[in-house]
Amino acid sequence: MAIREFRLPDPGEGLVEADIVTWRVSVGDTVRVNDILVEVETSKSLVELPSPYAGTVTALLVAEGETADVGSPIIRIDDDQAAPTGPSTTPPALQAVEDAEPEAGLIGGAAPGGRVAVLVGYGPRTAEAKRRPRRGAPLDAASQQAHEQLSGSFAIDVPVSRRAGDREPLRAAPTPAAAPSPPLPPPGPAAPEPVLTGGAVLAKPPVRKLAKDLGIDLAALSGSGPGGVITRDDVTAAAAAPEVAVAERVPTAASAAAAGAQDVRIPVRGVRKATAEAMVRSAFTAPHVTEWLTCDVTATMELLDRLRARREFTGVRISPLLVVAKAVCLALSRTPELNSFWDEPAGEIVQLRSVNLGIAANTPRGLVVPNIRDAQALPLLELAQALNALVATAREGRTQPAEMAQGSFTITNVGTFGVDAGTPILNPGESGILCLGQIARRPWVRGSGAEERIEPRWVTTLAVSFDHRLADGAQGSTFLAAVAAILADPGLALLF
Repeated sequence: MAIREFRLPDPGEGLVEADIVTWRVSVGDTVRVNDILVEVETSKSLVELPSPYAGTVTALLVAEGETADVGSPIIRIDDDQAAPTGPSTTPPALQAVEDAEPEAGLIGGAAPGGRVAVLVGYGPRTAEAKRRPRRGAPLDAASQQAHEQLSGSFAIDVPVSRRAGDREPLRAAPTPAAAPSPPLPPPGPAAPEPVLTGGAVLAKPPVRKLAKDLGIDLAALSGSGPGGVITRDDVTAAAAAPEVAVAERVPTAASAAAAGAQDVRIPVRGVRKATAEAMVRSAFTAPHVTEWLTCDVTATMELLDRLRARREFTGVRISPLLVVAKAVCLALSRTPELNSFWDEPAGEIVQLRSVNLGIAANTPRGLVVPNIRDAQALPLLELAQALNALVATAREGRTQPAEMAQGSFTITNVGTFGVDAGTPILNPGESGILCLGQIARRPWVRGSGAEERIEPRWVTTLAVSFDHRLADGAQGSTFLAAVAAILADPGLALLF
């Protein structure tokens, strides 16, 4: 037999580690090529890794909740094949990568700083693959497919720089005389293997968070989902058990104090760690300016009621955010300074032709900001569908790095929490962010002179933060006033 070690792939973008979220297999399970082995979380996304081998799982080398370094073994699989007689220890599913050279201009070629987004320790492909006789077991089509899926799990377009008019991110060209990556060093003494007793608990991250909030021990539950996966219904059913049992599971404040309750320490990792680093970098790099405006949006609320009654919007969830998103795209056409970025190496301000509209989404993994590409070109119905898909994917924790890259302007909606407004911090590399407060009924003065009166109206507060290097107060004020004017009278959109 031959024991294969699956190493954590390199996610690129300078990331050097990932957290093991959920094992989908246990020791003794039989797996096939492309079966999902594990869910891992980087600071960018939650990714499922498929198996490049078929065989029997002999060891899980990293426990759930622990962090693994890129290139370190995370699982061992017995592929039931005879061990190779030669000195090579390269897994056959990865031999094609070692035998090839990087293809110019594509992901897998040299990235900024010399990083290569391929599996650690194996050479990238720079030209058409030139195969040589294989060592060990032959590479079948299924194994090759699994390897390609692994190589693309984290792959995204990472721009070296952007210029005005570029619609696609530029990619770094490889050095003409790039040397092939050195082979992996021979394996050292095996580290002690962590023992996972009782098998891994199968549950998705949102279900785990719900169980933690309700004080439910997932190890004590039997999953009703496919393959024994614990579902949200399983957790809520356990929480609805007799109060005596709940009282035994969740101590009261008095009993906790009597038992000497301790402070809770939460490891800073994944999305929360990336968000913290990005916000610090933005706050101390871009000089922020924030402006506020309170406006009557009754006409917008009436427009939404009419849209919901139209046949083409049947089954499409629409909210005030839809009209705000459209208003932002229209207002940016008049104030391109707020749809630009500061190119420090070139000493230029780059005004972008398209709007990659970011939408801040609160998820169980933290705040993520996926964006809608070329949002300014979408009709209202397609924009609504894009918003629905973006939010649903984010809440499921399936937003990929490519969907969060290259944003140009962001909307954050704090109104869903009953908050009037805030002073948002820019996403790094963007020039502006709009904060939408709650829409509530308030007294509002209408008319003038003898016709002046006070009426209850739908009112909200808008706040825009922008990079003062890229836009002055005049452009920021013009943008904010244009958004408010469209929300107050959506018919004005015809003038843009």
